[in-house]
Amino acid sequence: MYRGRLERDLKIWVDKGLVDAAAAKAMLQEYDGRQTSFSAGRVLAIIAATLLGLALLLFISANWEGIPRLARLAALVAMIWALYLGAAYLLALGRSILAAALLILGTLSFGGAMALVGQMYNMSGDELTMMIVWFASACIVAALFCSSAQVALAGFLAWTFCGFYLWDHFNDWDGLMPWVPPLMSVVLIILVRYVDAPGARHFAYLMLVGWLTWLFGQHESQNAAILFAAVGMVVFLAVSVPASPLMPVVRSAGAVPGFYAFLLASIGLFLVHAEIGGGIFSSSAWVDHRLPLILVAAATLASAVVAIALGGRDNGAVRYLAYFVFACEILYLASETIGSIIGTAGFFLIAGLMVALAAWVVIQLERRFSNADRQETRA
Repeated sequence: MYRGRLERDLKIWVDKGLVDAAAAKAMLQEYDGRQTSFSAGRVLAIIAATLLGLALLLFISANWEGIPRLARLAALVAMIWALYLGAAYLLALGRSILAAALLILGTLSFGGAMALVGQMYNMSGDELTMMIVWFASACIVAALFCSSAQVALAGFLAWTFCGFYLWDHFNDWDGLMPWVPPLMSVVLIILVRYVDAPGARHFAYLMLVGWLTWLFGQHESQNAAILFAAVGMVVFLAVSVPASPLMPVVRSAGAVPGFYAFLLASIGLFLVHAEIGGGIFSSSAWVDHRLPLILVAAATLASAVVAIALGGRDNGAVRYLAYFVFACEILYLASETIGSIIGTAGFFLIAGLMVALAAWVVIQLERRFSNADRQETRA
């Protein structure tokens, strides 16, 4: 997606004489040469490695009983070392795609070997502990080989751990295990910066958002929902206000921190609506809940305006999320107030006018952002 937009922009700049054709071609070649850029061959190689790894593990497990115990252990260790050493050799030759595939194979084989060895020696433990060890091994390999594909695999393993945990402990807070997902997220973010694998950072941020939502489910209340929204907005301000001490780090991370922080705040505001709106959805309870509804609606609209003002110009993801939140809140207010007062026809009329007003505001903001960009370009 980004490459296509970059290619179109370069073509426009070349046509306007702003950029030389040779320079534009060199820019595209430099981008295509980056290890983090999209490559269909790299994706297919990693998929092939995953399928081959599963086939190999299934073949070994199918013939497991017919292999002597010592030979099983030696074969597993030799296979894992051979894959990692092969990946190191290919990296030395500059074959990064094949090396990434072997690293994926090695990490998958390591996880399968843990399960098979545990079964062979009747070792005690559970799948959660195994997933933590597997995740740790993937992170170590990613750091040693600086492999972005390995960081993505570590993110997938972190999600798998969360899936296993929530499957058995969705309504439980048992020991230290609930704190593992945010710890994994921090490790992933560090790896993303160290390895330079920006695409894998979504694993960490989505897992954090999901974990916080699950945490709210453990302490579901109106105060918890307000805290959820407040934390999200504070984090958004911390990564968006120009004077924030975090700005040097945030700029290197791109648009992702601001978007997920505002997403967190938006989810929190939705939860606040849900907590105070148990009776709002019936028109008879509207008068009793008028003040809380107005306060929450004002806070939601204000958060969208603040998000557009602080991050709307340079962060398209935040801008469109803020537009969506603003429009949804306008429609919600119309449905809860105007709709209950003057009926369905009046609701659609007033709602349409409100959406038209919102559209006009959005168009004016887009024009202002565009004019600001032109002025900066001329300067």
